[in-house]
Amino acid sequence: MNDGTDAFTAHRNLLFTVAYEMLGSAADAEDILQETWLRWSGVDRATVDDQRAYLVRITTRQALTRLRTLRRRKESYVGTWLPEPLVTTSDVAEDVELAESVSMAMLLVLETLTPTERAVFVLRDVFDLGYDEIAAAVGKNPAAVRQIAHRARSHVAARRPRGAVPPAQARGVIQAFQKATETGDLQGLLDLLAPDVVLLADGGGVKQAVLRPILGADKVARLLLGGATKVDQAITLQPIQVNGSPALLVRLDGEIDTVMAVRVENGLITGLYAVRNPAKLSHLDRETAVRR
Repeated sequence: MNDGTDAFTAHRNLLFTVAYEMLGSAADAEDILQETWLRWSGVDRATVDDQRAYLVRITTRQALTRLRTLRRRKESYVGTWLPEPLVTTSDVAEDVELAESVSMAMLLVLETLTPTERAVFVLRDVFDLGYDEIAAAVGKNPAAVRQIAHRARSHVAARRPRGAVPPAQARGVIQAFQKATETGDLQGLLDLLAPDVVLLADGGGVKQAVLRPILGADKVARLLLGGATKVDQAITLQPIQVNGSPALLVRLDGEIDTVMAVRVENGLITGLYAVRNPAKLSHLDRETAVRR
């Protein structure tokens, strides 16, 4: 391989993670990698001092363009839009900051930022890039980037989930959640759900899903158990790791139907994110490496 291919291959997982955190879509992030490669292959590498920074710059610019298109597309999306889930490698959970940055809850917080704020926040607070590097990537001067970073950081701090538990503890809660769901144990479910738990579901207009958030332990528990009893197919729940956190894969008659990402805080489930849109379940047949 030539130096250009070597550099792209060495940083591919990083570039994918940057694109995914900006877009919340694995399919779009893969497209961005292809566009990055095409542009990188035409660059005179002798003029590049820092190949990593240059590749991140290309990826960020392409992702920003795609993000603005996606925002328009989401305006006509049927029901709740959720990020595309990734089956992540086990080592991701060991990097607490990275695991939080790719979690469903955090990706939904990032959705509330403007495209430029999102890019700056991801590059600075997740990947620790310098302000000069970020400025080159987003087309702003470093002083403006500092202001954008401060604004984005304050916005995220006011909305980010707090009190997340270690993965081992979360797995214990999710195992109990799985058992209660499989056995129809209403009280068992209620004991695991926070009083203000929220359930979000994404069917994309293709699969049946609640169109608005369901709030409160009683409503969420009854919806989960009621939905399970109405299905005339065999339901199996399989523990997996999605976006750096324990989750459940729901199969109907052996076919993947839903990914249920779970947010556990202070020992209770505070968020359930059910992705049913088939277009968002195509990356579940393999693990995806996310890197900083």
